[in-house]
Amino acid sequence: MEYRPLGRTGISVSQLCLGAMMFGAFGNPDHDESIAIVHRALDAGINFIDTADFYSFGESEEIVGKALAGGRRDDVVLATKVGLPVDADPNHKGGSRRWIIESVERSLRRLGTDRIDLLQMHRLDPAADVDETLGALSDLVHQGKVRAIGASNVPASQIVEARWTAERRGRERFRTEQPPYSLLARGIEYDLLPTARRHGLGVLTYSPLNGGWLSGRYRKGREIAGPQSPARTQKFADRYDLDSPANAAKFDAADALGAVADEAGITLVQMAISFVTRHPAVTAAIVGPRTMEHLDSYLEADGVVLSDDVLDQIDAIVAPGVTVNAEDGAMWNSPDLEPAARRR
Repeated sequence: MEYRPLGRTGISVSQLCLGAMMFGAFGNPDHDESIAIVHRALDAGINFIDTADFYSFGESEEIVGKALAGGRRDDVVLATKVGLPVDADPNHKGGSRRWIIESVERSLRRLGTDRIDLLQMHRLDPAADVDETLGALSDLVHQGKVRAIGASNVPASQIVEARWTAERRGRERFRTEQPPYSLLARGIEYDLLPTARRHGLGVLTYSPLNGGWLSGRYRKGREIAGPQSPARTQKFADRYDLDSPANAAKFDAADALGAVADEAGITLVQMAISFVTRHPAVTAAIVGPRTMEHLDSYLEADGVVLSDDVLDQIDAIVAPGVTVNAEDGAMWNSPDLEPAARRR
């Protein structure tokens, strides 16, 4: 397993990060099986785990905490997130000092640890001044409860604004960013990844298989099945509707990419993950297995290096900086795209 610097934090992490979103009610409700997946990943050399208070509404963190009990915590760089709503309480979300402090205390208890190596804002809260958010995060760092802070799904302009605020106000800086990135969703190559490189941010990309589109299931001549998790099927049903022109284009691209992988003698999963980790701005690709079989297929990508010829063929199918279906660009609805924000 290759290890890389996590931005300029001085921390080294594996190029594959174990994502825990599918542990618990969102994916696999079997705690013992999920714990076994964690142990298998650690034994394979992964030392980086990413979860969130939102994942299965805390159950994911509980499972990760159980898996790291008994002496394995010190060997892991543990990341979690705060910001998305976890229940019906209107104050149990966002970037206020009130919620960030409370959420972290809850996460520490669920994870069974006294510190979080990387605390990320799951989204920046438009209702909270960024200085309010950075102030709370900075206090947690100074208290020793958090080692470093980062963000997720934050555009390049807001990353720069947050760094300017941190410099002027004496706050801790965001050290990492976590965006979606895959063979089918390359929009972050245009601005976000270059910005991250200029400012020395670690980049943890998620959804390298584009929600299953690059798992190998989407090939011409094969019966097409949606995501195997009932929760994901319900939440992302429109993402698998081939009557959508954008999804039809994704199907054609996924099939063409599969042919490139076949010619190269590797699986599409291997090619998809290796493509993400090949970019010089990317620190780690987050892989989120629901089953042990999924994890094993992801681990097979470790050590695979794509040739320039393969990368050129990929560029011919999906051009650099292009996201085939715009809805895949951020996996959330930006408030700036709502009618009220666009119409004077």
